[in-house]
Amino acid sequence: MDKANTETLLAKLQQRFVQHMQRHAGIEWPQVLERLLAQPAKLQTLWLMEQSGGEPDVIGQDPAQNCFLFCDCAAESPSGRRSLCYDQAALDKRKENKPSGAAVAMASEFGAELLTEQQYRALQQLGHFDQKTSSWLCTPAEIRALGGAIFGDRRYNRVFVYHNGAESYYAARGFRLLLRV
Repeated sequence: MDKANTETLLAKLQQRFVQHMQRHAGIEWPQVLERLLAQPAKLQTLWLMEQSGGEPDVIGQDPAQNCFLFCDCAAESPSGRRSLCYDQAALDKRKENKPSGAAVAMASEFGAELLTEQQYRALQQLGHFDQKTSSWLCTPAEIRALGGAIFGDRRYNRVFVYHNGAESYYAARGFRLLLRV
């Protein structure tokens, strides 16, 4: 990523950080900035998250791993990451009307991870997300082994986690990412 894009991204991240202090109480921007500048690969991931409509922001810290947690905080599932089946195996299983890709593979390409059900529920404590869309979630192996995958959304002022066949895809279903910096 070139210097101009880096500066643009950092300015957006700082502005969002200041506008949404309730997402990261007790965390100061200079600490986050220092960590970001020391990890250019993480900046590239945040750039991809931003470019695909994720609006990443700091949502907390993980003291065990000594890192800040960035997550997609766009009101709806990121627009540049929708209409995807769950993973490569699901994509390979589709014989016709294949989507353009798979959520797990794209997350890996970005260098981040899908939210788990617990992380998704914690994110929903910080705001109201996915009121018109839904987001694929990291699916437990025992569910995936049976052909399923899970996703979440917020409807009727409540967070729901559902299941679907992993090969399904919808225009209103994308995925959110978590990045440790």
